[in-house]
Amino acid sequence: MRILQIATLFSPDGAYGGPTRVAVNQCRALRARGHDVIIAGGADGYATPPVQIDGVPARLSRARRVLPGAGFAGLAAPGILRLLAQVRAEIDVVHVHLARDLVTLPALRLAQLMGLPTVAQTHGMIDLSGNPLAGPLDRALTGPALRAAGAVLHLTDAERRDLAAAIPGDLAFTELPNGVPEPEGRVAATAPPEVLFLARLQERKRPELFVDVARELLRDGVDAVFTVAGPDGGRRSAVVSAAGCAVRVEDAVDPDRVSERIGHASVYVLPSVDEPYPMAVLEAMAVGRPVVITESCGLATVVRRSGCGIVVDESKEGLRAGIEAMLRDPAAAAEMGVRGAAVARARFGMPAIAEQLETVYRLVLSVKNDASEVRG
Repeated sequence: MRILQIATLFSPDGAYGGPTRVAVNQCRALRARGHDVIIAGGADGYATPPVQIDGVPARLSRARRVLPGAGFAGLAAPGILRLLAQVRAEIDVVHVHLARDLVTLPALRLAQLMGLPTVAQTHGMIDLSGNPLAGPLDRALTGPALRAAGAVLHLTDAERRDLAAAIPGDLAFTELPNGVPEPEGRVAATAPPEVLFLARLQERKRPELFVDVARELLRDGVDAVFTVAGPDGGRRSAVVSAAGCAVRVEDAVDPDRVSERIGHASVYVLPSVDEPYPMAVLEAMAVGRPVVITESCGLATVVRRSGCGIVVDESKEGLRAGIEAMLRDPAAAAEMGVRGAAVARARFGMPAIAEQLETVYRLVLSVKNDASEVRG
């Protein structure tokens, strides 16, 4: 098949996070199965936008901030719309990693108006919103685009419920988990043990709470290194101020090196609240590192049932207890890491994800072809 995947933003520091990594992983896996795949989206931070990303042909358009103060939602990339016009006759299906923004929403809607079969994947980014702009945007673009999509991919039952509440109507829901590639090689953890927070430094991910707990543990004599790394999501200055000299703060990690960086740590910690399906947690599992996450994380059930980490409540005391347990019993933590790697291979391996995507694409194409025959 000839597939075009579109995501909001690509940048050297991986600022957009999980959805972009998911798109790249899917494209690589689909290419490995013989499909002709192009990845497209907005670009920021490059001197010249790359023509390949991890071996996948890329068509990137410089992102423009058309709504100041709106974060990623205020981005647009008009070049993507021109790309669709150029390649419409060469594409079998368009797969859009959709958010309420002015990159992916116009692209999905234009592809549909051109008559191209479309798949939307929302990554937990579309739910009921109190933003006054969400209602008009949903009526004009989000709702029509999702209702017209041949498939709407969701991560969990909770995301499906959130989508149904936000966008009334008949949506073609299909569940698809995020996948994670098999690590190319194992790296050794450092000594003394390192406890790593690696994610965008934004409020929901609570990096300051991690720093607060780390400083407490260090004051109490814990022999460990605590590190915060990730692109700035508005909280970097506060994190640097809170960290002082006790907690290391690193720059954003190149998306290609995230798994390697996590592999050098002993424990991966993500204290986020209501995190839908964090890719970094899957990457930590894949490289055999135990994880500490909260109960509201979309992977909490997987982690708890498989025993590949510790699930804590959202309190400071809960986070501290989870980290302490990992450091107190390194052998048990290592066993959790082994279980995590096994679960990542068995349940979240990219070959299985690519096979599921093929099934979705074929179904969407067959429905589109049947509809065309009826009209004919």
